[in-house]
Order: sequence, then structure tokens, then C-alpha cells
Amino acid sequence: MADTADTQQFDAGPDARKAAGAERTAARLARQIGAFARQHGGAEGQVAYVGERGARIVLVGEDGDWGDLFASTYAIAEEAVRISGITVHEAFDGELAGKVRTGPYEWKRMAGLQLGGRQGA
Repeated sequence: MADTADTQQFDAGPDARKAAGAERTAARLARQIGAFARQHGGAEGQVAYVGERGARIVLVGEDGDWGDLFASTYAIAEEAVRISGITVHEAFDGELAGKVRTGPYEWKRMAGLQLGGRQGA
């Protein structure tokens, strides 16, 4: 009689597939974070929970440029920044916010929001 352990297929199930997908997503985000850091002389970041939609990873380069990425869960975002090795701040204030370099586009956009947004659009 054949050993059934040798012939049975292992069904990972939906939980294992979901976990594997989350690992792949975190790895992809970590590569994107690493690319940003290399392009901007290093980077620091902050992970912000945005409700059911997931989490936003805000990145600030050493040159003052900034960007963000989005993860479907806070856990995936945390894993991505852990893998990437960047410094992560608890909040986007003080030292981290002070490093952001804003240009005319951001100032114009912020002023428009303060004044009620675009008129006659």
C-alpha cells in the first residue's frame, strides 16, 4: 500500500494565499520605497492609517522631495517599511515635516483649498 502522505496534495487554503499575496505586496512596496530612497539620497517615512481603505506611506527624501504609496492594510504598510529599512516616524510632524521641500505647485494648491478651491471650473 502506498504511503498517502506522498500522494496527497497540500491545499494552502484562502488564508495562506491571502498571506502570500500580502507578502508579495509588501515586498513590491519595499522595492518602490528603496527606489525612492536611492533616487533622493535616502528617505524617511510615516505610515498613516486611513480607515477601511488601508494605509498611506508618506516618504520624504533627504533632498526634500516627497511622495507617497498606498497599501491595502496597515500591516502590509508596516511590513513594507520594515523590509525597506528606512527610518519610520510615529507622526508626520516636527523633524520629518520640516524636511519637506514644497514648490509653487503645492503653495498654489494649498492656497486654492484655503480660499474655497477652484472657482468657475
